[in-house]
Amino acid sequence: MSTYGRTALVTAGVLGVSGLAVAALPARLRLRAEVRRRWRTWALAAPVYLGALFLGDGGAFALAAALGVVAVTEYVRMAGLGRAEHAVLCAAAVALPALAWRAPPLLDLRTAALLLLAAALPSLLGGNSASGFTATARTVFGLLWIAVPLTGLVTLGPTAAAVGVAVALGDVGAWCGGTFLGRRGALARPLSPLSPNKTWAGVLGAATTTGLALLAVGAWNVPLWGAVTLGCVLGDLLESMVKREAGVKDAGSWLPGFGGLLDRIDSLLLALLLATVVTR
Repeated sequence: MSTYGRTALVTAGVLGVSGLAVAALPARLRLRAEVRRRWRTWALAAPVYLGALFLGDGGAFALAAALGVVAVTEYVRMAGLGRAEHAVLCAAAVALPALAWRAPPLLDLRTAALLLLAAALPSLLGGNSASGFTATARTVFGLLWIAVPLTGLVTLGPTAAAVGVAVALGDVGAWCGGTFLGRRGALARPLSPLSPNKTWAGVLGAATTTGLALLAVGAWNVPLWGAVTLGCVLGDLLESMVKREAGVKDAGSWLPGFGGLLDRIDSLLLALLLATVVTR
């Protein structure tokens, strides 16, 4: 069976079992409504993600571009960037996956140079002497954090499907590890002050579930497991850093159970970037 077939089978099985578990949650449970909202979002998002990748590079491009435009819009709001920086980030979010689809050899230092220039142009042409460097640095960060990693949906092929499912289960594993193992002892220590609720127990949970997920879909190897685990662990912290400086709790409020799109794909972005590095 292909990686796509195994991934779809594993996803269907997990959604089915978890759906029964969610339906059986007692009414008195405080997090019952929140868990149910999250499950419904998962049940809608998983077929869209896997279905787009199953269509091949064209579907992967469409998925990457759509996710990129929404994600950079949320990021621009948090980072306090202007319309010009927003336009640059949206253009890159569409252009980079398009190049990965139609002209992969062009994704080299030439593209990197053009991205750096594009990030600085709004401040250079607008004469922004007060905060031009900050705006440029935040635009470059947005390119590296969102637009560049999403090209992995195209370049990684079937591995992108495996990474997506492993990250999703890794996030669940991190929550379960933190909840059941992170109450006391060495594993209860916070991983970073950026997010005190993220503990070493959560790291253990994420590492275990990402490994099992990759094994189940037939894509397990040590470098990829490390990339996905680091994405799950550090991707959320990376977004927490951005949100803390912006003074917001969530990147948005339209995605039931999660907040914004960035709140859902923060781990996926870093995992895709690292997976691209270790598979090249």
